[in-house]
Amino acid sequence: MIKIYHNPRCRKSREGLAIIEESGKPFEIIKYLEDNLTRTELEEILKILDINASELVRKQEAIWKSNFKGKDLTEKMIVNALLDHPKLIERPVVIYEGKGVIGRPPENISELLAE
Repeated sequence: MIKIYHNPRCRKSREGLAIIEESGKPFEIIKYLEDNLTRTELEEILKILDINASELVRKQEAIWKSNFKGKDLTEKMIVNALLDHPKLIERPVVIYEGKGVIGRPPENISELLAE
């Protein structure tokens, strides 16, 4: 089953969801801003994406700029920031059959589902 970590207010996230809906494959929507991720879930997403936490950060968000930008942060500190401020998480994140992508650009999702 496809999992999409989705923010309905985000245009790219809505575009990603449309691609998934068009695929006809079963999917689950996780609205991570409403139902915060656990540390285990976030760490599993990072492992599947095969990226560091800093690569999942929306660095243009005001929260990041005012609280974290330019600081020497450990991986654990960045994970904590993402857990405390889920708005900082890039979106959408799509997981399918043990693989995952950040849906920016949305074509990443199409490529993942075509594998």
